[in-house]
Amino acid sequence: MAHINLLPWRDAARKERQKNYVMVLAFTALMSFLVFFLINMIYNARLEGQAKRNQYLQSEISILDQRIAEISRLNETKRSLQQRLTLIEQLQSSRNLGTQVMSEIATIIPNGVYLTQLEKKGSMLLLVGKSESNNRLSNMLREAEQSELLAEPYLEFIQAAKERSSLLSDFQMHLKIVGFEALDNSNAETKNNAQGGRR
Repeated sequence: MAHINLLPWRDAARKERQKNYVMVLAFTALMSFLVFFLINMIYNARLEGQAKRNQYLQSEISILDQRIAEISRLNETKRSLQQRLTLIEQLQSSRNLGTQVMSEIATIIPNGVYLTQLEKKGSMLLLVGKSESNNRLSNMLREAEQSELLAEPYLEFIQAAKERSSLLSDFQMHLKIVGFEALDNSNAETKNNAQGGRR
């Protein structure tokens, strides 16, 4: 029986398998590298795009912050101007306040009541005078309560005259000028706002 030597064929087949294995391994490694490289490129592109979007948003936010600060300054200026306009309107409407007060006092004083002193302190008026009777002073108080310009009448005292021959009683009364206090407060508030703006 003839002997056939299969060793060279087996050796060639083994070498062929090794060669194919190395080729498959190299191809797999190459494909893995390509896939990893593509994924890396995709993620890098996304990161760059996101970074550009973030930078754009930051620049827009800074622009909006500047505009908001400018709007706040404009609103503050507008408030200050509105307060000044209100003050000017109040000054305009109350420039004849002294004349109106004197006219109103002349209206509320009944016959038989005489003023000897009229003093103004802020929004308050002090009336000092003489009266023929308490009823006339009561009428004066009622007239002052119904007045649109005067308010809060307060009779501090009434006493008989020191001279026995005199039939007149001495009195002292306080009145408040309506609207004067609001004007005074507006002046103070405008001054405070102006000082705050200078700071």
